[in-house]
Amino acid sequence: MKIERRTQESNEISTSSMPDIIFMLLIFFMVTTVMREFDGLDVLMPKAKMIEKLESKRHTSYIWATKDNLISVDDRLTSVDGLSTIMASKISRDPKLTVSLKSDQKAKMDLIMDIHTHLRKANALKLSYAAITKID
Repeated sequence: MKIERRTQESNEISTSSMPDIIFMLLIFFMVTTVMREFDGLDVLMPKAKMIEKLESKRHTSYIWATKDNLISVDDRLTSVDGLSTIMASKISRDPKLTVSLKSDQKAKMDLIMDIHTHLRKANALKLSYAAITKID
């Protein structure tokens, strides 16, 4: 005598919980991921007795200047002559833009004055100097 089974076994894998798993993985990666900020060039920043934080990093463009006369604008190397065109396009896109100048403490003043001149040509008049706090 043959006994019949009333329930049949299925060889398929249930995928009903897959959206939950994917959503949890998405949340995990969103929480643990660190947004990369601009690295810039390797500069030894000058020390200051008193510093103030910028109000908003959203409307900020960073310029790095080294002692070797290298200039980087938001992680892109550029020459001093190309600085005014880059900053003019940035100012036209964001009129509230503040330029943060991060220069090496041994950078030559000629380079800093050239940067100032080209920023004036680009009408980038909001300038902030970056420094680190001096510990007494």
